[in-house]
Amino acid sequence: MLRIYLLLVSFQLGATVLQLPSFPQVRVQQFPQANVVPATKADFLASDSSVWKIAVRGVTRNGRLFHSKRFLPCDQVHQISEPQPGRIRVHTSCGDSEIWFENQTLEAKARHYQGIAGRHDRYGFIADSPKGKPTSSDNDGLWTAMYAAANLFEYRSTGSNEALRRAERAIRAILFLEKITGVPGYPARTYVRTEDPKPKDGVWYPSADGKYQWKSDTSSDEIVGHFLIFSIGWDLLPPGPLRSELQATCRRMIDFILKNHYYLIDRNGKPTRWGKWSPDYFNGEGRSDSPLNAIELLSFLTTAGHVTGDARYDRELKKVAEDLGYLKIAGELKTRSVEINYSDEELAMLSFYPLLLHGKNPTYNTAIRRALDDWFENIRREKNPLWNTIYEIVRGENKTLRQESIATLQRLPLDLTTWTVENSWRKDLPLEAKLDRFDKKQTTQWIPPDERQVIKWNGNPFVLDGGDGGQSEDDGTIFLLPYWMGRYHKLWEER
Repeated sequence: MLRIYLLLVSFQLGATVLQLPSFPQVRVQQFPQANVVPATKADFLASDSSVWKIAVRGVTRNGRLFHSKRFLPCDQVHQISEPQPGRIRVHTSCGDSEIWFENQTLEAKARHYQGIAGRHDRYGFIADSPKGKPTSSDNDGLWTAMYAAANLFEYRSTGSNEALRRAERAIRAILFLEKITGVPGYPARTYVRTEDPKPKDGVWYPSADGKYQWKSDTSSDEIVGHFLIFSIGWDLLPPGPLRSELQATCRRMIDFILKNHYYLIDRNGKPTRWGKWSPDYFNGEGRSDSPLNAIELLSFLTTAGHVTGDARYDRELKKVAEDLGYLKIAGELKTRSVEINYSDEELAMLSFYPLLLHGKNPTYNTAIRRALDDWFENIRREKNPLWNTIYEIVRGENKTLRQESIATLQRLPLDLTTWTVENSWRKDLPLEAKLDRFDKKQTTQWIPPDERQVIKWNGNPFVLDGGDGGQSEDDGTIFLLPYWMGRYHKLWEER
């Protein structure tokens, strides 16, 4: 039986730090050309006393399921053998796989994912990579901000100059999104060079120098990503030109939102589809969005005050929180929200982190923590290492959440290819009565990350079937950010 070994020790703030020894990491080698063997359908007792069974699809080891092309050439298993101690050979109808376990530290696993991230570099962005080629996406700034934050946490945890270099390259890419539009304070969704193929969706504009095409209709997702890296970059970057540039960009961006009455105004003079934080929006079509958007604007203003030191943003924060009632609206998730949206959970948690880390008003912080608790009621069951880590940092020590975070980090697969994974056939996963917001079947039970499709943390972890047949690959930030954030905040360290 595989176990998670955790040792608690005290550290200077009176909390506890998890000392992380190595753990058994699953390894796989596939042999698609192997000869098909006769079916036996028998249980198999391995030399380590683990019990392997042929499942309806794939195999189980002491109840842990291995299926999909992540582990097997196909899921129709004929036989199980052990050609050498510790290496289990799974014989399928279309080839073999060998599965074994090797001890590994989470830090070594982080290095593995950092290698994957290197394949996703597009002009400094950590980009989507369909068919192995990095390409532009609507959320380039958000994904890259999360990656840059992970590297800054690594830099401050280990002193790694290479991590600092990666973070600085990513931050420069993010800041360029605002420069390229020619509108101070308004960042593009993404951009391509003129010689690059331009995606067919959306509205694109040429840059003033004619070297680039940039995409408009920038989302609140991008603004959340920018203010996240404004906050973390200001705190963790060494003094220098890049830190100063980050501060100036933060000022321009918040001023642009304030000048336009809490709207993100596009090149066409109209608000973007999702860049809306105004009372009019909250009282109309945006009522269900208003708890999230109120948290976002409170976070932007708190971050701007922290980064610039300008008391003007503190006064604006007071106006928004009290006079406009945004502090109250932020706590009305249960009465205003109409559906579970995992992308909204991501935006909320990435806004709560700088808001509660740098919020100076105790009354505001108390109300915001209550709002955080409302969001976390659904998040709690996800065993999400990033959201758990943020929650513990701003809400106080929670050893159970921390242990669940470590378990999820350990179970994230080394292979982040977006293989098709189907779980709707499983009898051990109770079916949720309602379909999710995209009309997909979902379960009420947590699925370990190596038994489900690869998703970013804005995806629904309870969806039963997903993936795209291996057409793409995640960049690994799903591991890197929570792991290094936990290291930096002294939630855990390697033994």
